[in-house]
Amino acid sequence: MRLWLATFAYLLMERLRTLGLAGTDLARATVGSVRLKLLKVAAQVRVSVRRVYVQLSSAYPFQELFGRCQRRLMRPVATSG
Repeated sequence: MRLWLATFAYLLMERLRTLGLAGTDLARATVGSVRLKLLKVAAQVRVSVRRVYVQLSSAYPFQELFGRCQRRLMRPVATSG
């Protein structure tokens, strides 16, 4: 079970780098760097019936990169076939 979860986490981070961070400084960064700069962020999360709101601090230095990555990941991916 632990190996399965570690593999799944690796695949998620790989997709994050490939799709969300392409063309940025963090595209070739290590998993630890991406986690430290993008994912370990203090934020206020509010959940409504239909949406999840994430409010970042206005002092967060990577706020623009976080938003760009989020928009790229929300785009529909064209499938072949």
